[in-house]
Amino acid sequence: MFWMGLALTVGGQLPPDGVAQLQKVDGVMPHLRRLAEDPEVVRAIRAQNARRVPLATIQQHDAEWMATPALTPFKQRILDGPCTGALRRLRERLGPAMAEAFAMDGQGALVCASRRTSDYWQGDESKWLRTYAGGQGGPALREAPFFDESSQAYVIQVSLPVRDGAQVIGALTVGLSLLDL
Repeated sequence: MFWMGLALTVGGQLPPDGVAQLQKVDGVMPHLRRLAEDPEVVRAIRAQNARRVPLATIQQHDAEWMATPALTPFKQRILDGPCTGALRRLRERLGPAMAEAFAMDGQGALVCASRRTSDYWQGDESKWLRTYAGGQGGPALREAPFFDESSQAYVIQVSLPVRDGAQVIGALTVGLSLLDL
């Protein structure tokens, strides 16, 4: 029922087999949950949270990130971040169905990413706000599918909280290419 309602809401934006593709998202959820629990991801987020970077600094990095389309050394550090191995392993399992993946810390700043994102700070976006949920952790969030110009694919983003034991320390977002599921 969830998928039918979602399909009706975004019906004009989906390819003809959109409802069937949305149902396939459920089939990859176990992989996404394992990634959110991956020790490499947890360690990387825990380490970044421990640095206690001021939000003003994060927002400055975000402004620089968006203002500079080139691949800067800072962007490269995120792409080579301490949990990119876990993201690569998911890409190996899902193949082209994984359009992108990125992990965020307790302030919504990127820790690692499989590809360049449009911005560095996700802390003002629903994908982080609703899954991090003020450190309480929310349910997995499946956003409405959309056509992603950069990947030329219909994508749905799925976000999950990342926990270190019982404590929510960050969030994870994976963009799935609906046509490649």
